[in-house]
Amino acid sequence: MNHLHQSHYFCNFTAYQVSKNNSSHQAPNNSWLAELSRTVILSIVLALGIRTFVAEARWIPSGSMEPTLHGSPNQWEADKIIVDKLSYKVSSPKRGDIVVFSPTQELQREQYQDAFIKRVIGLPGEKIELRNGKVYINNKLLSEDKYLSPTQRTVVDVCTSGPQPSFLSQPVTIPPNSYLVLGDNRNSSYDSRCWGLVPRENIIGRAIVRFWPLSQVGGIDKTPLYP
Repeated sequence: MNHLHQSHYFCNFTAYQVSKNNSSHQAPNNSWLAELSRTVILSIVLALGIRTFVAEARWIPSGSMEPTLHGSPNQWEADKIIVDKLSYKVSSPKRGDIVVFSPTQELQREQYQDAFIKRVIGLPGEKIELRNGKVYINNKLLSEDKYLSPTQRTVVDVCTSGPQPSFLSQPVTIPPNSYLVLGDNRNSSYDSRCWGLVPRENIIGRAIVRFWPLSQVGGIDKTPLYP
């Protein structure tokens, strides 16, 4: 089952390096160099601040979100996205949002360290149940035709590792400040069906824009999924 686990790592795409000039003396005619250094350092600090609090770039290393997002171990063949880290500070995740989150306690026990990316399906207070390969919320069938291919079935058979019995092997009511998330590639996604819910505090942000490949630059979901 190792290939399933490894295929759901979600890796940072952006890295920064800062060079430091240790010289304490500058000749007067080198003042432009000192100014340039201050400008570069300030730019890097601002960039890191944006990445920490506002948005960051990431790439998709696995196929768990196919066909919505293409993943590959080779980052130059994988989709690259922008994650909005600001909006959830003033609003709550909605059904259909694609979110990036840090590993839950259960995932950490399974030795996962890198962030995951999945789609929000179940919201706090809702009863979630799987019937005949479909998702039911509060006893009503959830329409997922806008992002799932017709051959996808939502079952717990994929949960060959992790807690047993699998989390969604029976109906579950989601507690406050928790979310149920699933991959769009249900036949190959290690998600809430298997290991449980994502606490609100673990959610890093929402995937909003794809910037690579250039032929697919733009919003990820073309229309509101659940108005």
